[in-house]
Amino acid sequence: MPVLNERDYLRRAVETVLSQDVDAPTELILALGPSNDGTTELARELAAADERIVLVDNPAADIPVGLNLAIRAGSHPTVVRVDAHSELDPSYARRALQTLDRVKAANVGGVMRADGRTPFQRAVARAYNSPIGLGGGAYHGGTHEGEAESAYLGVMRRGVLEEVGLFDESIRRGEDWELNLRIRRAGYRVWFDPSLSVTYWPRESWTRLVRQFTATGRWRGELVRRFGRGNSLRFFAPPALVVTILLAAVVGVLQLTGVLAGWWSAAASLVYVPVIAYAVLIVAVALGRGGGRGWRDKLWTAAVLPSMHLAWGWGFLGGVIGGAQDTVDTSRLGSRNTPLP
Repeated sequence: MPVLNERDYLRRAVETVLSQDVDAPTELILALGPSNDGTTELARELAAADERIVLVDNPAADIPVGLNLAIRAGSHPTVVRVDAHSELDPSYARRALQTLDRVKAANVGGVMRADGRTPFQRAVARAYNSPIGLGGGAYHGGTHEGEAESAYLGVMRRGVLEEVGLFDESIRRGEDWELNLRIRRAGYRVWFDPSLSVTYWPRESWTRLVRQFTATGRWRGELVRRFGRGNSLRFFAPPALVVTILLAAVVGVLQLTGVLAGWWSAAASLVYVPVIAYAVLIVAVALGRGGGRGWRDKLWTAAVLPSMHLAWGWGFLGGVIGGAQDTVDTSRLGSRNTPLP
């Protein structure tokens, strides 16, 4: 479990891990980033109360670095990746181990069940759980078991991880997708099992959500630079939306200034069609059952969906054009923090 500024979520996340009903020896390794909200102190308190908890320092705060430190510190043949912003069902590990053996997979993942405590967080959770929000990846609501492109979190065989080289520490976001790409290219199975589910608590504010999705999009652009069409077509929808909106804005200015007129203006106006269709879709989702019950939930849904799409798409374009470089996800940093080096 990589951990950074998670004091409000860490205790419950740890409790759900330690409550797994798997009949096997277990340990929970926390890779501690340089938190400033009391998370490290809480982690030490939890470790002092349960000998199964092991602490390792992750001064770089990068998730793949922390994951590799934790994996190397482990001593068991199966690695269960967990998140400090998540909660596991008590049967999660047992069921995942059974699936690993049943289908002879190297990595098994289930469904991310996003949830929220405030109108905003609930809106983000609905977007996560909707195919419109995050493009319909299997772990965002799939119901059919089978081979998968990637796995949410993942329950993995240590031997395969060591064979393919663990997580790529040069990739700060999307590291799980890239690892699963190497696992599949090595001839092993990555498996999706919808009977496995993990409760995930999204970002709590609009600014943190935008920072998260901009960084994630930028790194997806970097992965496109590295792996080309190894990336699913669904990843190209948000940047296509951003480009279309920019083109519509340019056409609008040219029409208002009279540069475009007559037949050319009419033809160029076609660029408004997908933008209008997108706006109608967002309004329909927000006003429908998928937008929540109260008016506040519906308003936040209407704001959250385009925020996620546009931030991700803008970041993606930057990543494709200039690479991710030193981009980090600063959405876990508190107001007293400065961006990590």
